[in-house]
Amino acid sequence: MREAEVEVARQVSLLKGLGDDDAGRLLQGGYLQMFPQHLELIREGDTPDFLHVLVQGQVELFARYRDRENTIAVIGPQSLFILAAVMLDRPYLKSARLLCPSRILLIPAKNVRRLVEQSSAFAKVIVQEQANAFRDVVKELKNQKLRTTIERTAAWLIRQNEECRSHGRFEMPFEKRVLASRLGMAPEVLSRTFVTLRSYGVAVSGRSIVLKDTAALCRLAAPSDLIDNAGE
Repeated sequence: MREAEVEVARQVSLLKGLGDDDAGRLLQGGYLQMFPQHLELIREGDTPDFLHVLVQGQVELFARYRDRENTIAVIGPQSLFILAAVMLDRPYLKSARLLCPSRILLIPAKNVRRLVEQSSAFAKVIVQEQANAFRDVVKELKNQKLRTTIERTAAWLIRQNEECRSHGRFEMPFEKRVLASRLGMAPEVLSRTFVTLRSYGVAVSGRSIVLKDTAALCRLAAPSDLIDNAGE
C-alpha cells in the first residue's frame, strides 16, 4: 500500500488503537480500492480471503435461497463485512453488493487471524465488533418478529429522519426495492404501507420523503433503544 493509502487506512476504527508495528502486520498485502456500483463483491458460500472494511459508500448484505433473495442489512462507512467468516475461516453466509461507488479496504484474512493471536489490544477490538454485530442481529430479530409491517416502516422512517437530522424531509438512501427487502416485505406491500401511512402525515414521492407529523408516527412505531439503536 502507498503511504497515502496507509494514512487513510489508519483512520478506520479497526486500526485506530493499534501501534505502528501491529498496523503494519495487519495491512501487509492489503489494499485500498474504489469499486463500482452494483458490483457483487462477496458471494455467499465462498471462503474469505480478505476482511472488507467500508471506507466510503454503501453496501447491501443479502442472501439467496432457491429463487428468492432478501436484504439482511445495509451498511455504511466504518463497517466491517463479513467478520465472522474471516475469523472462523468458514464460507460466507451472506453476499455483499455495492449500492453506490464505494471505497473499500481489503485486509488479508490470515493477517486478521494471526494478529488476534499476537495482540491483546487487537483481540479486544475484534471481540467488541463481534459483540456489536450479535446485538444488532438480536435487535433485527426483535424488529421483524415483534412489529407489524406498518410499525417496522414507521420505525425506519423515524430512525432515518434522526440520522439525517433532516427535520422531517429526506431522500431515501437506496432504491425502494432494497428498503422493502430490508424491512421484510415485498415491494408492493411497501407501496401499500406508504399509502396507509399518509394518515400519519407521511408523504412519499419517488425517493423523497416528508414527515408532516412525527409525533403521530412515533406513537405508531413506539421507538425502543432495545430495538432501534444499532451498534449499542
